[in-house]
Amino acid sequence: MDRFVDLTLSGLASGAIYAALALSLVIIYQATRLVNFAQPAMALVAVYTAATVAPLTGSYWIGFIAALTVGTAVGALAERFIVRPIARTSQLNAIIVTLGLLLIAQGGVGMIWGNQQHGFGYAFDYVGRLSPADVFALVSVGTVAVLLFCVYRFTPLGLQMRAAAFRPEAARLSGVKVGLMLTAGWAFSALIAALAGMLAGPPFISPNVFDIVFVYGITAAVVGGLDSPFGAIIGGLLVGLGMSYVSGYAGPELATLTALALVVLVLSVRPDGILSRPTARKV
Repeated sequence: MDRFVDLTLSGLASGAIYAALALSLVIIYQATRLVNFAQPAMALVAVYTAATVAPLTGSYWIGFIAALTVGTAVGALAERFIVRPIARTSQLNAIIVTLGLLLIAQGGVGMIWGNQQHGFGYAFDYVGRLSPADVFALVSVGTVAVLLFCVYRFTPLGLQMRAAAFRPEAARLSGVKVGLMLTAGWAFSALIAALAGMLAGPPFISPNVFDIVFVYGITAAVVGGLDSPFGAIIGGLLVGLGMSYVSGYAGPELATLTALALVVLVLSVRPDGILSRPTARKV
């Protein structure tokens, strides 16, 4: 029983990270119908920023704030000056560009900081059944999810962002600055991606550290439904728990296969994800 509890707590902590990355993907997909392969790049730049600022200032938290700030700025600038002009002509080209941004970011980080691993510690000690680091991951992701829900549902900014995402032409006629709202959506998404990077990166970071984390994050987004923020949270927790149980009882070599099996199982029953909404198509 103790082992089951340990695996459950570990799965929830890792699932929270996958949920955060999945949530950042869902925000962009809702706004632009693009799968943003550059999300790991935003997390990567943010974490290396923190790894540089924290030793210089002697404070992890100053590095943490710097990481979130830089990640948010990178997301906003990427949407405004790179993705948007290309998305106007072709969504497929825009998706390919996001993949290119990931490769450029990884190469740039390697040239500046080197391709070898660098040590980068957790915000809190990682000891015990439910370590302070695990609690921090769960609380921070939960807080972000609640705040995002409140912004989307109860503020004028959230209303304008939803209008820009789902009915852009009507939103423009109503005076909504659709372009600005799309940039805000990318900024929010990059902020959450930076948070996920700060939670997933330690204890060692390298230019390719987030590749597998991104695979699990997009798995969580697909399982939950690319149109559903709540689905992203549920998908992330399911992926984290499933991989933790399989790794603990059957062996860690089967953990990645678990994610694939979960995708196949869910999409066989719910092709658009667990919390996806049915759509009507005119024929």
